Amino acid sequence: MAELEFFEKVAARAGVPAETARSLTEATLRTLAERISGGEAADLAEHVAHELRPLLARARPEEPEAFGYDEFLRRVAERAGSPPDVAERGVRAVLQTLHRVVGHREFEHALAQLPKEIGMLAQPVPREP
Repeated sequence: MAELEFFEKVAARAGVPAETARSLTEATLRTLAERISGGEAADLAEHVAHELRPLLARARPEEPEAFGYDEFLRRVAERAGSPPDVAERGVRAVLQTLHRVVGHREFEHALAQLPKEIGMLAQPVPREP
């Protein structure tokens, strides 16, 4: 999936303008790369558009930082310059889009390194009848 198409999917899922989707995508992928192992981040990077790969790159393949849901959202909100509720919708949209891009097996490997609450954001929201 091309970079622009990825941003468009995130914008549609999060209900935000394209520029906000770009900021949220960049912030989420950078934060995700901090939270998972360098090897797992590199595996995800192999599946995304070339322009998005540096966002998942780690300067050093050290162990991932240990932080939870609240800190994950705080970092994304700060990096994207978004309020917390927009950051949460953005993280949900980015993770759901990433899931479709990298495939189920690879995505599940990455999710296994995250706290359950962050992983739950990747689940589709049930639609009301």
